[in-house]
Amino acid sequence: MPSGYTFVIADDHPLFRGALKEALAGIGDVAAIHEAGDFERAKALVMANEDIDLVLLDLSMPGASGLSGLISLRAVHPAVPLVVVSAHDDPVTIRRALDLGASGFISKSASMEEIRRAVQTVLAGDIAAPVGIDLGVERDPEISDLIKRLQALTPQQTRVLGMLAEGLLNKQIAYELGVSEATVKAHVSAILQKLGVDSRTQAVIQLSRIGAEPAAGK
Repeated sequence: MPSGYTFVIADDHPLFRGALKEALAGIGDVAAIHEAGDFERAKALVMANEDIDLVLLDLSMPGASGLSGLISLRAVHPAVPLVVVSAHDDPVTIRRALDLGASGFISKSASMEEIRRAVQTVLAGDIAAPVGIDLGVERDPEISDLIKRLQALTPQQTRVLGMLAEGLLNKQIAYELGVSEATVKAHVSAILQKLGVDSRTQAVIQLSRIGAEPAAGK
């Protein structure tokens, strides 16, 4: 077993990945820092590395649509703490990210020291949110209901929902997950029931709503 922390930085801007890497290196006791420039690479890294201690995820990168990327990546490896890093640092986005399972939120305008402090907070098992921001409560009843419905999905159901959003067929999902098509159909039925919709298309639309919504006011 390697000593030290293993991190994944998922951001499509090389310069910002470099800044995050520098911040993480300053924590000390770092074994490895993996980098991903798009969501597919980030997902592959999380799936391939059981020893990841923390993922830093940009909400706006190729292959991911806002908070839907957070939802999908959390489903791949639920035990790994995920910290959202975003330029959209309004209270609505921060609150929804935390509600949907992020262990922390770092603004892209944060200093090196603030980034390190947030990462150390999450590594210690706590939630890291920007200081001095009143996150308030969800004012949109439909989004509030949708978040609760998404929270009710199991990790496997959430993964299936993410794959539906990618346009995969039941047969392809079954292959990816190593399960039978009957199992996938059962997951899809449970997803539709929990989201309160009648079709796969409607389920994907609901997921895209939570993905696109936070950036709307920014």
